[in-house]
Amino acid sequence: MKKIYSLLLVLISYASFGQTIYSENFGTPTGNTTVAAYITSTAPATFQNTTPIVYTGTSGATSLRTSTASSGYSGASGNGNVFLSQTTNLGHFIQIDGINTSAFSATNLQLSFGYNTTSTSAAQLIVEQSTNGTTWTPLTFTPSATGWSLVTVTGGQIPSSTTLSLRFTQPSTVAVPNTGQFRIDDVRVFNFDPTCTLVLSNPTAQCDNISLGIDTYTVSIPYTGGTPGAYTFTPSSGTVGGDNPATLAAGTITVSGVTEGTGFTMTITKGSCSYSTTALAPLDCKPVSALPYYEPFAYAEASSLGASQQWSNVNTGDNIIVAGGSIAPAYPGLNPSTTGFVIFDGVGIDCVSPFTSVNTGTVYYSFLLNVASMTGVSDANGGYFAAFGSNPTNLGATLWSKRIDDTSFNLGIEVRTATGASTSFATATYQTGQTYFVVVGYTFNPAASDDSVDLWVNPVIGAAQPAATISDAQTAAGTDLSTISNFLLRQDSATETPSVQIDELRIGTTWTQVTGGTLGTNNNNIAGLRVYPNPVTNGTLFIETTANAEKSVTIFDVLGKQVLNTTTTDSTINVNSLNSGVYIIKITEEGKTASRKLVIK
Repeated sequence: MKKIYSLLLVLISYASFGQTIYSENFGTPTGNTTVAAYITSTAPATFQNTTPIVYTGTSGATSLRTSTASSGYSGASGNGNVFLSQTTNLGHFIQIDGINTSAFSATNLQLSFGYNTTSTSAAQLIVEQSTNGTTWTPLTFTPSATGWSLVTVTGGQIPSSTTLSLRFTQPSTVAVPNTGQFRIDDVRVFNFDPTCTLVLSNPTAQCDNISLGIDTYTVSIPYTGGTPGAYTFTPSSGTVGGDNPATLAAGTITVSGVTEGTGFTMTITKGSCSYSTTALAPLDCKPVSALPYYEPFAYAEASSLGASQQWSNVNTGDNIIVAGGSIAPAYPGLNPSTTGFVIFDGVGIDCVSPFTSVNTGTVYYSFLLNVASMTGVSDANGGYFAAFGSNPTNLGATLWSKRIDDTSFNLGIEVRTATGASTSFATATYQTGQTYFVVVGYTFNPAASDDSVDLWVNPVIGAAQPAATISDAQTAAGTDLSTISNFLLRQDSATETPSVQIDELRIGTTWTQVTGGTLGTNNNNIAGLRVYPNPVTNGTLFIETTANAEKSVTIFDVLGKQVLNTTTTDSTINVNSLNSGVYIIKITEEGKTASRKLVIK
């Protein structure tokens, strides 16, 4: 299974022009589900509405699905929708009973729904209303386009009744070329008020600051149709400002101080008029890291990697999780990592970490890898679980695993994930439960359109760059990466992605930066360096070196905030001021620097 990602952040708004009487977005089915079965499910895999609303449908034919999700119109919920085939199950339907419109004049009542059709000229879905469930009156509508669009039934066709029913029926005959499907979503009955003139345009969201701390963002919502009167603004969070539609007919409403990582909605009311925004997906204000880049995964145990300030989630599913302790067994030559690593398997969320863009030379990444299990992995081509990219859909330098049996596997690489591309696998067999040090390098060669990628497994720490374990070249023009600006950890599918453990990620433009250099727990530039006890339990940390010279000591929390900065000529550091948690300590002595993960208890 190859996932499609989107980094576009879109906020769609709609005006209700009065009071919404009934709305249904059909939840989020876990699979193709009949109406009868869907009624008995639990949220979110069920209908939004319960008693007095009653749903019925043709047994075994009409179904709720997540495929071909609604999009492209204001208020599209994009999850579950009702499916009716245009070539089979003719005459099948979904019916909604128990809608009460009696408090409103039929003159102002309207119906809208998301509608998907493969033709605007052939027979369309039959939409009807009834006040007794027996006598049905067709409603007139004309789809504006193929695919998804928003249909609005106007002209006094919706009656005022305590027992309004709606029925959507597959026509008994379907003319060619309608050989596909009908789908409906986001059914809504509302009271249209012609005095409700405010129109909200698509808003934009912008970070107020981008740092390793928790930042805020501002939402800007352009509008037209403002009129005098009292408007009430109800945002999910933040402070409303900008232009006021009561005093300015057209302008921009702003909402500031929305916390990054949280979504946003807002309702505006004026008398009987109500205007709402659909949910704005959480906006992340996360920094782009400079190279060389070191990631020790020193985050809270059991936390989601995508919730940290260095990483963002780029799709949906289960999270990549931070585990406590260290990968076992340790890798010879590297100091053991004791305060966290990441674990993932199967299908789920992928995480991306951006860094300064590179488009020349060679870019490397390295990490400790332990494949805990290959059980259940069956794809004959294997699957990749790490990659470089210029965005989460344009990937290269992919690192692959392929099952040999439950306890052994191959490792492979590919220059670029493109149609027709092939993966080069090393002949060596690697074992589950063992820790390996892997290095991958992507080399640009734009003039010849034949970029290459190399894999090293267990190179000697601190030594010169050796011959690669395996190499792969891409000769097809136009398929190379033009830039590299992020690193991705990938959960593809249960048949492709094994149980993976990763720690001590390093990214750089030289071999030394990722295999020795001056980064992280693998740095032994300071001779005889010892940092103990770790964890610290009594407020006193000891730092010993061979030179025992003056040392500059800086401690950062997991968000990158400096929490302690001191200089010492002896081996004792007082950390009583630090709360319990995970930190990074940076030590500089005689021009040499080392970093360690530190736990305070």
